[in-house]
Amino acid sequence: MQRSGIGHAFLALLSCVALARGAAAEGFAPPDESLYAMGRYVYERNCLVCHGRWGDGDGEMAKGMIPKPRKFSAGIFKYRSTPAGTLPTDDDLIRTVRGGRANTSMPYFTQLSDREVRAVIEFIKFFSPKWRRPENYAAPVKLPKPPAWLGKEAEATTRVTPGKATFALACASCHGEHADGKGPALAELKDAWGDPAYPADLRLPAFRNGRAPADIFRVLTLGIHGTPMASFSEALTEEQRWELAAFIGTLRPTATARK
Repeated sequence: MQRSGIGHAFLALLSCVALARGAAAEGFAPPDESLYAMGRYVYERNCLVCHGRWGDGDGEMAKGMIPKPRKFSAGIFKYRSTPAGTLPTDDDLIRTVRGGRANTSMPYFTQLSDREVRAVIEFIKFFSPKWRRPENYAAPVKLPKPPAWLGKEAEATTRVTPGKATFALACASCHGEHADGKGPALAELKDAWGDPAYPADLRLPAFRNGRAPADIFRVLTLGIHGTPMASFSEALTEEQRWELAAFIGTLRPTATARK
């Protein structure tokens, strides 16, 4: 009877631990082994040449690339909808595979079927043990809808001035006074892998993580993991981030900024 009581207590303890982990890791699901073979096939024919056989970002074509291909083995992803320090969602990864990343060597793969995309996404998860740890998962951050004034040209124009002031204080040291990516801090900026981290030239017509005001707001709110681009969710108010996004929109060609 005593052993039975101990057994029940132990099972109860395990249940509590499981529940605690589940509550702390919304969205957790270990890599799908059933898609491993197909994912490897897709990876070897489309990704290996840049990202390398072991996902270390050292493929044949990686030499000289700026920025360098992602090191899947590190389990660090720049572009995501989740909180800083957590893994991206499958939708985040699909967005990168399908749409590519502007101003990089990462092309878009529209020729792949939905199942092939899903398979290769599952395959790259096997490169890092982070994908098997529930504490590395989190639900996407719920971002607010763009303010109504953003769609009214006259009112949006008045918000550009405070946005420009915020840029001078919070962004110019890295992105430069003229937003050309050549700020005074440039020489000292490094990413998580010890490579030079080049701030974006905000005058370009396309950004790596999207060019719409909502995309810019998302980056300002979440930051870019593995780079010096930190989250400004605490340093700047929601209104300041939208004003900053409005200002950055004016730095690009007019036809693009309106999209």
